Amino acid sequence: MMKKEAMTDAIMIAKTSKKTTWEILGKETKLDPICIAAACLGSASLLEDEADALVAALELGQEVKEALMRFPTKGVGQVVPSDPLIYRFYEIAYVYGPSVKEVVHEMFGDGIMSAIDYTMKVNKVEDPKGDRVQIVMEGKFLPYKKW
Repeated sequence: MMKKEAMTDAIMIAKTSKKTTWEILGKETKLDPICIAAACLGSASLLEDEADALVAALELGQEVKEALMRFPTKGVGQVVPSDPLIYRFYEIAYVYGPSVKEVVHEMFGDGIMSAIDYTMKVNKVEDPKGDRVQIVMEGKFLPYKKW
């Protein structure tokens, strides 16, 4: 059985050698580029038809397909990463998280934004002072249950 790390290595090698993009792989699988990248990096799983489309596009084998379809374990042993882009998400959560939480509670009540029923889009916004990264996150509001 192929481990998720080996699956990711095989996918990244094939992606690089084919000079393809997440956008193209998203179209091949009918998934958003963020969603397909998450599966390829091991933090999400694919359905069989999605895995079939991906391994066909990258000319990979059955072991990769099976690894793509296995449910991942998320966040085990995770520490704050040193990669500057990923670290900024932690920084945003540390600096603005309590404020965002206050605003969400004020607007919706006591609950959370789902990371299960969730989408994210990354857009490039051209700006004369330097291009900007726009990240739009949308998740279903889940109120806390009272019992």
